[in-house]
Amino acid sequence: MSQAAGVLPELFVTILAGGSGTRLWPLSRKDRPKQFLSLLSERSLIQETVDRVRPLVAPERTLVVTERSQASALRAQLPELPPENVLVEPVQRGTAGAIALAAFHIHRQQPHAVMASLHSDHLIPDAEGFRRTLLAAARVAQQGERLMTIGVEPTFPSTQLGYIQRADQIGVQDDFPVYAVQRFVEKPHLEQAQAYLASGQYVWNSGLFIWRVDTILACFERLLPDIYRPLSRADPSTLEAIYPTLPQATIDVGIMERASSVGMVPARFAWSDIGSWAELWDALPKAGGDNVVRGQHLGVDTQRSLVHATSRLVATVGVEDLVIVETPDVVLVCPRHRAQEVRKLVELLQARGLGQHL
Repeated sequence: MSQAAGVLPELFVTILAGGSGTRLWPLSRKDRPKQFLSLLSERSLIQETVDRVRPLVAPERTLVVTERSQASALRAQLPELPPENVLVEPVQRGTAGAIALAAFHIHRQQPHAVMASLHSDHLIPDAEGFRRTLLAAARVAQQGERLMTIGVEPTFPSTQLGYIQRADQIGVQDDFPVYAVQRFVEKPHLEQAQAYLASGQYVWNSGLFIWRVDTILACFERLLPDIYRPLSRADPSTLEAIYPTLPQATIDVGIMERASSVGMVPARFAWSDIGSWAELWDALPKAGGDNVVRGQHLGVDTQRSLVHATSRLVATVGVEDLVIVETPDVVLVCPRHRAQEVRKLVELLQARGLGQHL
């Protein structure tokens, strides 16, 4: 697939890039959140996301939605995109507001376009498998009124991800089975997650959504009118005043959990939303001792650990299952199985007024 125009001419891609920069602290910061980090290659996650869809959509049909503080950095990282394709939220109002903003922008150009909503900070090594899956979902969405999503087969009972319960198979598209969606489930406790995994009926909610733009706007009009009505009247001169009045809402809770016609195709690619340093260890290739190492590391009897050194040599002896992250102003050390608790450190820094480390 090398010619974007011939794949699905109606396709637009929107990339949500408004992360706050806490999940991979201390490497990720408020002014340099996760999407700006280079974790899999020399390219940042946002650059890899745009690279991944480039065979499907031209830069003119690729939008990025971000907050004001990140807009200049995004335009610098993505010079191939027209500057006006970086849509700037005056304030953050959740994924529902960001997606509605992009949907109206696309609708003005092509009222019956197919719109894919992606995230800027997911780790997807198999770009070709991702494109095949996305195209299958997009072709289903193009056919009618169904909102589509991509479900990821769970590999362990995660309590940090949402789930989708699939219903009956309703068709086949490009050799992909297409399922109706029974329900979306928020992050479960461990016993629930184990039951979901054992049942074989649940997939992880990837947060990757595809729909016709007129269909999603009709859902906003019906289900989130307090977002739809103000944005339907907004223009560049009034957006600054209108956008802060929108309610906080996510697309999952506000639309997908309440919509009457939702479908799912299963992902045929490895996927991680990199929700913690532990998940990054899971996703990246291992060196000797099952370690993931970035930067300078000297280890003796060091096993199953993640070491990320930015500016100095990190030396370890006789440790296992650790996360060690070194930056010029902070060193983080924690057991790998407690990496989710890094957010508590971020909260503690905020509470103690140590904003220089955020």
